[in-house]
Amino acid sequence: MSETVAPPEDYRILVPRDWFRVDLTQERWRGQLKTFVDREAADSGASAETRRGIWTTLRNTAEAGVAQGALEFFLKTESPQDSAYPASLLVSLLPTPPGLAPDAADLAGTLTRRRGSGSQITTIELPAGDTVRAVTDATLDFHVRMPGGVGYLILAFSLPLSGTEGPMGDLCDAIAYSLRWV
Repeated sequence: MSETVAPPEDYRILVPRDWFRVDLTQERWRGQLKTFVDREAADSGASAETRRGIWTTLRNTAEAGVAQGALEFFLKTESPQDSAYPASLLVSLLPTPPGLAPDAADLAGTLTRRRGSGSQITTIELPAGDTVRAVTDATLDFHVRMPGGVGYLILAFSLPLSGTEGPMGDLCDAIAYSLRWV
């Protein structure tokens, strides 16, 4: 991809309606997250202790994400009867000065060294651009290089119940393939 391409102003991604969206760019994100936990816990009959554990884990995930450039957090309960941790998508922006973002092959090499043998790391071409895809048993990350070499948009999926093989993993791939720059 040419470095003379103008950087995008925004992105669009298609996420199914039944995934709960938490806007991490707004101060009210904690309230949105609590709404999700309370609603899902009430539907499943989860104990107060389980509810607190899920709330703490999701809040810590969101806080760590916000500290590292997260923009959105999507959550999907994989089974209505389960009180386990939901599937999630954390969308983050890792900006770099124009033209300084590493190419996908270099990033793939760096991620391979950092993550070791527990991840399958490949470079792929998405409609949105060059992408590094990193897969473990329960996570699926897409590092999508932004036009103009101004950084990467990261789609970090976590699938604690179903894992990355099967229908949920296929859905995550489809969500990533829907990414478009605007």
